[in-house]
This record gives sequence, C-alpha cells and structure tokens, in this order.
Amino acid sequence: MEVFVANEQEMPVPEARLSALGRHALDVLKVDEDAELSVLFVSPSHMRLLNQRFANEDKPTDVLAFPMMEDEEEVLLLGDVVVCPEIARDNASSQNHSYERELEVLLVHGTLHLLGYDHQGPTDKSKMDECLGRVIESFTP
Repeated sequence: MEVFVANEQEMPVPEARLSALGRHALDVLKVDEDAELSVLFVSPSHMRLLNQRFANEDKPTDVLAFPMMEDEEEVLLLGDVVVCPEIARDNASSQNHSYERELEVLLVHGTLHLLGYDHQGPTDKSKMDECLGRVIESFTP
C-alpha cells in the first residue's frame, strides 16, 4: 500500500507518522495491497476554495475526501484526503486532545469516506465511529 503525503502549507505536520497511519488504516480495513492513497495538507484559504467548489460551503473545513476508486494498471487509486492543519489545531483544543491526534482522526475520517463510510444517520455514524476508533487505537508507529 502506498500513501503519498504532501504538505502545501506552513504548519508542521508529522508526515512520516501520518503516512504510516494511512497504511495501517488501509490494512485494518482490509483494502487491497496495491491501493494508493494521497493525503494533502492545505491552508484555510485553499480549503475554503475546495469546500466552496465541491460542497457549496463558503468557509474552510477540517477535512475533505475526493474518492477515485479507479483501477489503473493494477493499482487501486482510492482518492485524496485533504486536511487543513490550522482548522485541526483549533479542533484539537475544543476536543481536548493534541494537534497530532486531531490530524490522525481527520486522516482516518477522510480515508473512511473514500471507502464509502458515511455519518448521515445514527447507524452509519456509529459504524464509522467504531471503525475510526479501531484504527486509531490499534496504531503503534
């Protein structure tokens, strides 16, 4: 499994750790070994533009997922998870956990969306929360 990480904003992010978490999540969720996942860290202004264009929301958000689910030359391209570290930092304080933990939660949350998980109804939310917790709690880098 390949996880590509690109930091296109100024805040530091633990790229190696998050790449390892992405691989761990795909493994725990039993995704094909040949799968590829891209993770992009962007500024609030960039995230606002993406959120406006793709979700009709004129504000930055913490995470967006853009699924591809395409087979290309024996590789499964899952899609892109886009995270805004500044929003993650703000979320972390309101969630009473660390900035790094919030980045981990957002990465797994976005990855679950790429794999078809949703949180629109209580049953779907419960299933997604259970998977997120299982991945995060079993991760030891």
